[in-house]
Amino acid sequence: MSFATATHPFAVGELRITPLSRSHGANHHTALLAIRTGRGRQAHDRIHAFEPAFQSRESALMYAAVQGRYWLLNPASMA
Repeated sequence: MSFATATHPFAVGELRITPLSRSHGANHHTALLAIRTGRGRQAHDRIHAFEPAFQSRESALMYAAVQGRYWLLNPASMA
């Protein structure tokens, strides 16, 4: 199992959002989203995994990035 990260995580204020992909072998990738709030000792990380399986790492990363942008508009969507 290996992880890949998007080349450009995005940040808004104290939020840092990083789209990730986890590989489970050939043609099976999971989209993940890492959300960090705060700084230093006050930092809090959450990881969200999404249900659909993707055939490529790039499509999983794209899906995670879209979900991250959606979360910025509607934080309650992943509560």
